[in-house]
Amino acid sequence: VWMVGSSNLGTASAGLWLLCNRTCQQLPVDSRDEASLKAVQAFMILSIIFSVVALVMFIVQLFTLEKGKRFYITGAIMLVCWMCILIGVSIYTARFTGKMPESTSSHHGYCFILAWICFCFSFIISILYLVLRKK
Repeated sequence: VWMVGSSNLGTASAGLWLLCNRTCQQLPVDSRDEASLKAVQAFMILSIIFSVVALVMFIVQLFTLEKGKRFYITGAIMLVCWMCILIGVSIYTARFTGKMPESTSSHHGYCFILAWICFCFSFIISILYLVLRKK
């Protein structure tokens, strides 16, 4: 749920793939906005992949690094994840804010807000990984 709006059929919600009113259907997108939506989808999927890779690298580095070494690889991967979230959510904000098909008024949904929260936390985590020392 990235956008929520009210229509004559009730509350409608739009995500990155589906538009749901009473039933869900594929999100209708104009041909000029299709590339932007595909980019948002791709960057959000990449951010999930990079965060999982960073978690695996953190666990690997936790058990293989000597004391006093830093988690540079994990921090760098999280910075890439941060950039993917930044690009994806920024494109969505610029191109799709306020655009809900067949709705009179719309506002941001919880996934949009969570994406910006994840943006902040991924940056904080990446900086912590870069300065963190193994005790």
